[in-house]
Parts: sequence; C-alpha cells; structure tokens
Amino acid sequence: MREYDVIVIGGGLGGLTTAAMLSKEGLGVLVVEQHSVIGGCLQSFSRAGRTLDTGMHYVGSLDNGEIMHQYFKYLGVIDSLKLRKLDENGFDHFHFSDGTTYCHAMGYERFAETLAAHFPEELGNIESLCRTIERVGNLISPAILREGKISNGGAEYMATSAYGEIGRHIRSEKLQRIFAANSGLYAGDRLTTSLYEYGMITHSNIKGAYAFVDGSQQLADLLVEQIVANGGEVQLGAKVAKINLNGAKAEHITIESGEQIAAKWVISSLHPAVTFSLLENNTVYKKAFFSRMNSMPNTYGIFTTYLLLKPQSIKYINKNNYLFNNDDVWSATGNYKGHNIASTLLCMQPNSSSEYTDVVTLLTPMPHAVYEQWNNTRFADRGVGYKEWKESFSEAVIDFACSFYPELRGAIERVYTASPLTYRDYTAAPLGCAYGVVKDCRNPLVTLLPAKTRIENMLITGQSLNIHGCLGTTVSSAVTCSEILGTEYLAKKIGNA
Repeated sequence: MREYDVIVIGGGLGGLTTAAMLSKEGLGVLVVEQHSVIGGCLQSFSRAGRTLDTGMHYVGSLDNGEIMHQYFKYLGVIDSLKLRKLDENGFDHFHFSDGTTYCHAMGYERFAETLAAHFPEELGNIESLCRTIERVGNLISPAILREGKISNGGAEYMATSAYGEIGRHIRSEKLQRIFAANSGLYAGDRLTTSLYEYGMITHSNIKGAYAFVDGSQQLADLLVEQIVANGGEVQLGAKVAKINLNGAKAEHITIESGEQIAAKWVISSLHPAVTFSLLENNTVYKKAFFSRMNSMPNTYGIFTTYLLLKPQSIKYINKNNYLFNNDDVWSATGNYKGHNIASTLLCMQPNSSSEYTDVVTLLTPMPHAVYEQWNNTRFADRGVGYKEWKESFSEAVIDFACSFYPELRGAIERVYTASPLTYRDYTAAPLGCAYGVVKDCRNPLVTLLPAKTRIENMLITGQSLNIHGCLGTTVSSAVTCSEILGTEYLAKKIGNA
C-alpha cells in the first residue's frame, strides 16, 4: 500500500492550492482527481480550435501588494500567469432593461466618483459604504498575514445582511441595485448573502480585477508544476470510492480501481455532502449529521452558452457585461420569452495573438427547479427532451444578449452549451451548484463549515468553507493547511514571500 503524508481528494482550485502549500512546506502529498484533466472549474477545453474556459473568468486582488497576488507569489505561479488587467475605468458594466448602463471602476476614489457622476446627491453615502466594503476586504490583507493571521476576524460581518447594509447607506433604490449588481459572482440573495461575502468579493475586484489570457487552465497546470517540483504527485483518473475509517481516524482511501492508499492526513476539496458520503466504517457521526449535510441549501447552477465567433468579427472588450432582464439584481427568476432568464453575464475571452475575441461566454443563473427533471441522468445520456431544452434555452439566452449587443448575432459561427448538470458530472457538486453551500447571514454558525472534522486526521477545504471563487477558495486552503502547519507559521510564510 502506498503511503503519503497527505492525500488531497479533488484536483480543482481548492485541492491544488492546498496541495501546493503543503508540498511547499515539505510534506509528501498526493492529489487524486477523478477526471483525465486536472483543474475542476479552472479547466479550459478546445472546440473548433478555440479555447473555452469552464468557470473562472476573472480574478480580483491581483495588483502587486494585494492579497491574491501575495498568495500566488508564495505559491510560485504569479510570474508565469498570463493575465490582462480589466478596464480600470469600468471593469464591470451593468446594463438594465430600461436602457441605462452603470459600472464599477477600480480604486475606491475612482469607484465612488464614477457612481457619483450619476447620483451626485449620494456622494457622501457612496463614500461611507465604500469605507465599509474596504474595511471588510482588508480583513485578509498581506499586512494581516505578516502579523501571523490568515484573517483578522469578521464574524460580525458574516451575521450582517449585505442587502440591509447597502440600504442603510444608500437612499436611491437604483443605486442600491447598482452596488449589488455583481451578485452573479456569489449567487447573491437578499435574505441570505452576508456583508462579509459581498464585501470580500466586491473589494477584491475594486483592488485589481484581471482576466486570464489564453484560458484559466494555465493556473491549474502551474500549480501542478509546483506540486511536482516540491516532490508531490498528482494521479488522474482516480475517483475515490471510500474514505476508510478506523475509529476516529482516516486510515486510507480506496479508489474505484480497488487500490488502497494510506496517509497521515486526508483532505477533501469535494462538496461537504459528497465528502461525508464517502466515509466507510463510520462510528463518529450520527445519522442526524448526514441529514444536516444533505439538507443544507446549495447555491443555484449556471447555464453556460459559448459563442464561437467568425474570425476578426468582434474586437475584444476589456470588461465584463452584466445584462439584466429586470431591475431585481438579487433574483435568479425572470421570464424572457418563456424561459427563466433574469440576467446573463457576458464575458469575452482575451487571447495573446489578436485584438479580436473568438469566444464570447454567456453565464446565466439557473435555479435547480428549472432542470430537476433530468437530475437522475448522466452526461451524454439525458434523452431527446434535454437536448431540445438546451437548444431552446441557449437560443433564448443568445437572443437576450443580442438585445444589448445586436452585432453579436451576425458574428456567431458555432454555439456550445453546458448546463448545471454538466458541471455536476464533472465536479460532483450536488445539482451542479455553482458556489457550494449557501452561507446564510441569518445563521452563520450552521452554514459556515470549519476545516476541522470530528475525524482526527481528516480536513475539508474548498468554496463551501468560507467564500467561493478564486479568493475564497485560496484563503480556505490556507485555513485548512494551517490546521497541519500552524496558523502563525503559515501566515507569515505567505505574507513574507
């Protein structure tokens, strides 16, 4: 039986950053990934000679001296990443059904001035809310790391409603919606989304939002290079069937081939409900715990429509465009020609060889109820009805996007789609939820999961712990690794890299 210091289950961002940190600090690490390609939602894939990204379309806090730059510097990947900084004067543009357009700009001074140009009477209120957002974001700054802490608290913000806090500062209902119009980045909900989640993500992008040039797969590949250079291993095509327990310890894992692999520590980056379903010979957790894990609400899924464009038909636009069917930016429900389309995020993929884009990605929030009739099907075997539904829905999404960008219609050469069930089959996330478990500001102690489990040598990591996305998943990886390495030691190593 092979033995390692640490087995990391799952080769997405959470698993790879966790493995890269631990291997960098001298532990013998094995990453086991069920698919033949590493990366999870970092994966890029090719269609008709174009590179398409799966789920990571832009990343914040990447300016020198910002938190994600510091983490990537420590991990040894920052200098090799091909990145393009989005438009500082408006990296996110929000297009409403009434024909109005507003944007979020980089840097707090520019951010406030840009919004105040439309709402001059709200300037003081805008600045007040910006100070609150900045205060939340700075809880995980490089300076905090150098003090020996991964985070400087924030429990009070986790129990504060983002919707309520925005309304407490801003009088104009329209401006309130503009502040929250990036809600698609975190499956925002007016009842559950916390000021912590909203503030972290919004601050991160204000402090430096970047797109990946030539695809996000590069980040996964670079992390694998670091893991291997540190003496670690990555095993593809290795789906974990069981985490075998002996009392309160994880003794080994069993992969579907039947091979058993032992480790001092087992870390799972899979969704918590999936992780705990793998336990074999469990005497630690009672049935009520599993019922709780399985009943925790999950975020909605994302239906992705890829438009492959005719050569040199559309110039790359260095910003993200949020298109709204109505003014309710907190809602994932909206009727557009008989389909549930409340909003769509339009991203253009930059490439290093042309000023034109050859791929436009349309990301549309999709509640579980829309596709639940196909829940029990698997990839490539969902039936004729599913195919017809996907084609009809994607055509409606394209029509919706073309109502804002009419020039798109004539530029389309081919269309590819991926429903939330496609993501479910590749990531094992229940129902294809985009952002893991819902973190509910009304009950944060129940919905925010710790890295430690009741199994002595088993930890969890990933977007269901803290917040999701590149920022939240990376910070969660550090929290998980600190359970083995020590918080002060690891934080200072990252902060002083």
